[in-house]
Amino acid sequence: MSVPDLHFGAALATGAEDVARQARWMEELGYEYFAAGEHYMRGDPPGPTHASLPVLGVAAGATEKIRLLSSILLVPFYQPLVLARLTASLDVASGGRFILGVGVGGEYPQEFEAAGLKVNQRGRRTNECLDAVRQLWTGDPVTFEGRHFSLNGASINPPPTQRPGPPIWVSGRRDAAMERAVAYGEGWMPYFYNPQRYRDSVAKIRASAEKQGKDLTDFQWACFPYISIYPTEEEAAVVAARQLGGQYVYSGDFINIVRDYCLLGPVESCISRLQEFIDAGARHIIFSVVCPREDVDRHIETIAKEIIPHFQHTSA
Repeated sequence: MSVPDLHFGAALATGAEDVARQARWMEELGYEYFAAGEHYMRGDPPGPTHASLPVLGVAAGATEKIRLLSSILLVPFYQPLVLARLTASLDVASGGRFILGVGVGGEYPQEFEAAGLKVNQRGRRTNECLDAVRQLWTGDPVTFEGRHFSLNGASINPPPTQRPGPPIWVSGRRDAAMERAVAYGEGWMPYFYNPQRYRDSVAKIRASAEKQGKDLTDFQWACFPYISIYPTEEEAAVVAARQLGGQYVYSGDFINIVRDYCLLGPVESCISRLQEFIDAGARHIIFSVVCPREDVDRHIETIAKEIIPHFQHTSA
């Protein structure tokens, strides 16, 4: 039986003022990915949030090797030429270390309204934008006519360092996101999934790729598990529910949702649950730490020194 080739990263877990330190430290600890997500108005009144590309730009300047992943960038808020230019610049500045993780958002309709966008058009806007961005990354003039965007001989110079462009990893939870991953992406990175749902998504994407005639040989299977490391699973679940409760609103008993979707408890329990995601097909693990700020460094270090080595030794 072959042992999977696994890769590990983590998302920014503190404020933007700490990006350079956390990114450098994570690189020293051996993480392969530094990730940052975004919202523009997370709630009303809005909770703290930042735009992903400036954050990743700071991380790029503070590091040399670690890959830079948007986890995720809200594509509906961008015009294609602007997004192509911003992402190409980041890829050039980082020496080709950027991965564009994308999603459509929708958890906070008020941020769409505040930006003059219709939340029910976010999927179509995203598909059009990604189509146009991929063409713009070539550096050639692009003429594009869609429902939401129009380009007439537009181009960027210089194009991205990575050719034909940075990898696109598509995030989401629904079938439409899986179809988007096949049509426009080189990777799949869902969030708030349990292992069985991840396994089901892999099967759906493979079936969709077969229908579309897309080769998935180099397709990357990522997951974005939330992790809360405490002496007991119950304590970890309470902390995670408290931290996530203000960010995401889903129906039902939220703490039970947290128990189903998150890595919780002591290191051994987190390892056991993560193995289920790996068995379901995940190969790139991007941890999202859920804990009070004073516990962030402990989590980042524990993951690097106790959780990741377990899987590296298993693969040796």
